[in-house]
This record gives sequence, structure tokens and C-alpha cells, in this order.
Amino acid sequence: MAEDPKTWRLQTRLVRGGLNRSPFGETAEALYLTQGYVYDSAQSAEARFKGEEDGFVYSRYANPTNKMFEDRLALLEGAEACRSTASGMGAVHLAMMGLLRAGDHVVSGRALFGSCRWIIGQWLPRFGVETTVVDGRDVEAWRAAMRPNTKAVFMETPANPLLELADVKAVCDIAHAVGAKVVIDNVFATPVFQKPLELGADIVVYSATKHIDGQGRVLGGAVLGKAELLDEAYRDPIRHTGPTLSAFNAWVLMKGLETLELRVRRQAETALKLMDVLTAHPKVKQALYPFHPSHPQYELAKRQMTGGGTVVAFEMADKAAAFNVLNAFEIVDLSNNLGDAKSLATHPSTTTHRALTEEERLTLGLTEGCIRLSVGLEDPVDLERDLSRALDRA
Repeated sequence: MAEDPKTWRLQTRLVRGGLNRSPFGETAEALYLTQGYVYDSAQSAEARFKGEEDGFVYSRYANPTNKMFEDRLALLEGAEACRSTASGMGAVHLAMMGLLRAGDHVVSGRALFGSCRWIIGQWLPRFGVETTVVDGRDVEAWRAAMRPNTKAVFMETPANPLLELADVKAVCDIAHAVGAKVVIDNVFATPVFQKPLELGADIVVYSATKHIDGQGRVLGGAVLGKAELLDEAYRDPIRHTGPTLSAFNAWVLMKGLETLELRVRRQAETALKLMDVLTAHPKVKQALYPFHPSHPQYELAKRQMTGGGTVVAFEMADKAAAFNVLNAFEIVDLSNNLGDAKSLATHPSTTTHRALTEEERLTLGLTEGCIRLSVGLEDPVDLERDLSRALDRA
């Protein structure tokens, strides 16, 4: 190819990044459903296993379809390399375990998806890793938590479910001063609206199940960063523990990337319109969206993001009122997923964050009246009507 793909603009990268056509010259990317590969000679097999010859050896390690997906996502993210995983939580687990050893220390933002919080608070300590959880909004709390043995920092920003933000550049500077690597779950912002690597992060993780697929079909995840770091930290864990993304799922996710920007920009526009409904309704105690002026971290959001994302959160008087709203939706579906073409709403206290104690939920500001709404691709007028009608029945 004469042109360098790094010179392409965003949408061109999403459609053509990583393309590797077979000799058949197919238009759509090829789907390689194979476990293994054959070699021209025993010498060739030896050379591939030594890393002296390019090529694939086993699909647990790498697969041509997965490689196209990884290369396309890396080009979108501005990363040197990407490694795909079977799910978003597989990506989070790989990202943390590959960086840590017994005796190391991790600092994490306290506002996390329930499974992420379990890995930080329950899983890592089983292997001798110390963990400290801080208010991610407080830069000084991050600074105070650092220790000489702090090796990794983990955060979601915006965070699940109440869309708290962390100052990515400031936290990265603090972490790097003690030699720690920064891992950012960028699911809510998407690679379209936020570039953590440009802000100083070392590793970015995604649940590709969300916006990258965007149509409720498959599971997948990804870990991105510098090629040297990914090779050093993750090459052997990927080879020997098998967090492999299926080639079929990689193909679906790659096709999802083609429309990612179109979808999330439209969803973000609608989310901002729905905020007008929420902030004006007398039964809503508060509504949160990073790119709405009412968000307490609005200025930070505008500084490190280019769009507010596809999720809004709002609080009703109590659990009964929240359930009444959820049960009154006629267009919006009740589901704990997000980033889908269909609008989805959930009650975090009884679903995604139910494993937290009441005290932990209240520390996050997560009351039983809170609802998380993932905005889809339906017509904004229809969604505004559905939301207004549901709120009226609260």
C-alpha cells in the first residue's frame, strides 16, 4: 500500500485499517475459522516457533482474522499494538495480572463496574497484591495513595454507573513519578471520544461487547498500548492461559468498527437531548451526563474528551419510583448491557452493582433511586416521548 494508514482520518481507519486480503481478493474481510496452520517444511515450522519467520502457528496465540481486528482497533486508538480477548473482563484481568507480582501495590478509583471492583478488591489480594481504592475525582487522593511498591493504577473514566471522571493526565503524572503503569478502562468514552494514551496512559482496555459490536451479538475485549510493553507483559499469559477471542467474534467486531463513529456520535447527540427532558422533570432528583453543563466535572470532561458518550444516569426519589420508571418504558428495553443500537436501561443497585454493600454504594452516590440509561439509535423524538411518559408514571 502506497499510503501510510496513520495518515488517514478516523472514518477511513475504521473501514480500512488492518485490511489483509487473501489471494481471492474478497471485499469483506476473510473469516479464518481454523485452529492450526501448516508449514512448507520442518525447517519453516522451526523458524516460526523461534520467531525467525513471520506466520501463524496456533489460533490460541494469533489468528489472521483476529489480527485484522487488532490492527484496526490499534490504528483507531493510536496504539502501537493491540491484543484481543474473549470478553471485556478478560481484557481487564489480563491487563492487571500481566503487570503485577506478589508484593506489588495497586491504586484504583473506587467507582468501578462490579466485576472490575471484584478483581481489584477480591482477586488480586489472593495473589499477594495489595490494593488501595480512592475517590477518583480527587487528584490529591491519588497522590497520597502512592507507595514505593505501587506498580499499577486502574481507573474507569467516565466511571460506571454515575459517570464520575478522573483527571487522566494528572493521575498519569502522579503514577509515573513512582514507576507505576496506568491502565484505563475507556468503555464509556469509547475510542472516538477519548484517547487515554495521548493523555499519558500506558494501557487501554475495552469491552468490545459494548460499542464496538454495538448490536448485541458477541462478546469480546481488547488491551492496547506500546508494542514492547504488550509483548513483555502479555505475550506469555496470552499463549499459556488462553483468553482467546474467537475468530468469528473478531470478524463481527471488525465489521462493527466500520460504523462505530457514526453510531456513537448519533447516540451522544440523542443523550444530550434526553438530558433536557431529565433536568426539566420535577420527579428527577439529579441527572448526570459529562457534556451537560450541570455535570460537576463538566470542564474536565470538555478538556479530555471530545464527546460525552452514550450513557446518562439519573436519580429518582427511591427504589419504587425507579422501578416504576423502568417498568413504564415502552421503547427502551430493560437490560444490564450498554452501547447497543437499542436503548437499554438498568437499575445498578440490583444488577451491575448489587454485590456492593449498601455503604459502598452510598459512598459512590449510588442510591436505590438511580437508573443508568444507555442511549441507542432510535429517533430522539420517540425516545423523548418514552422517557417523559415513564417519568410521569414514577
